[in-house]
Amino acid sequence: MTNTVHHTSVDRAGSSARSSRLRMLLRTISRDRKLSFLLICLALLAGIAILAPVLSPYDPIVAVAATPNMPVGSPGLILGSDNQARDILSRVLWGARISLIVSILPTLAATAVSIVIGLLAGFFGGRIDTVLMAVLDVFFAFPIVLLAIAVAGVMGPGLLTIIVSIFVVLLPYVTRVARTSALQVVSRPYIEAARSAGGGQIAIMLRYVLPNMIGPVIVYATTLIGLMIVVASGLSFLGLGVQPPAADWGAMIAEGAGVLRQAPHVTFIPGGMIVVTALLFNLIGDQLRDRFDARKAE
Repeated sequence: MTNTVHHTSVDRAGSSARSSRLRMLLRTISRDRKLSFLLICLALLAGIAILAPVLSPYDPIVAVAATPNMPVGSPGLILGSDNQARDILSRVLWGARISLIVSILPTLAATAVSIVIGLLAGFFGGRIDTVLMAVLDVFFAFPIVLLAIAVAGVMGPGLLTIIVSIFVVLLPYVTRVARTSALQVVSRPYIEAARSAGGGQIAIMLRYVLPNMIGPVIVYATTLIGLMIVVASGLSFLGLGVQPPAADWGAMIAEGAGVLRQAPHVTFIPGGMIVVTALLFNLIGDQLRDRFDARKAE
C-alpha cells in the first residue's frame, strides 16, 4: 500500500513537470507575437522549398536567358540570370530545398543521438559518463569548420558528405547540453522519490528524466541550424558539398565569384538568402531560449 502511494505521488510529480513544460511551450508560442511571426516565416520558407518544382518558372540547371549575367528585372527573369544563363530565381527556390535538408536533417539526427548519449551519461554517471564525454572531448579539439572540412575531405564531395559532416560537428556540442540538462533533472526531488519507491533505472530514466530534459536541448539545437546553413554553404563554396549543376546557395556564390564586379547580383542574391535563413533560425532559437529562461526565473 505504501509503495503504491509513493509511486502515485512520484507519477504526479513527473507528470506535472512534463505537462508544465508542454504548457509552457504552447503558451510561449501563442502569446509571443514575435515568435509566432518568426515561425510563420519559417513555415513560408519551408513551403517555398517544398513547392520549388511548382513555383520555379524554369528548370534550374538549364540555360534559358539570351545572354549570361542578365540584371535583376530583365524580361522574364525577375532576378536575372547567372554566368551560365540560368534563371537565378529558379535556382534560389531549388537551393532552399538543399539548404534546409543539409541543415535540419543532420541537426535532428545529431540531437536524437545526443539526447541518448547525454541521458546515459547524466543519469548513470561514473565510468559511463567519463568514457562517453572523454570520447566527445576529442572533437572539441578541432574548430567546427576545420572538422567539417576534414570529414568532407575524407568522404569526397556530395550531399551525403555535407549531412555527415554537420552531424559529426554538432554531436559533441549538443551532447554536452543534453548531459547538463539530464544532470539537472536527475537532481530533482521527484527522481529521488521514484528511486525510493523502488522504480527501476530504465523506467525512471525514460518516464521522468527524458521528457523533462529535452526542452533545453531542442532550443539549443534550433539555434545551431542557422550556423549549420552557413557551414554547409561554405563546404559547397569550397567544392566539398553539393556539386554543379545542382542548385545550391553555396555553389551559386562560388560560381558568381568570378563575375562579382560585372554581375554582383549573381553572388549577392544567394548570399542574402543564406544570411536571412540563418538569421531566421537564430532568432527563433534565441526567442525560445529567452522565453524558457524567463519562465525559469519566475
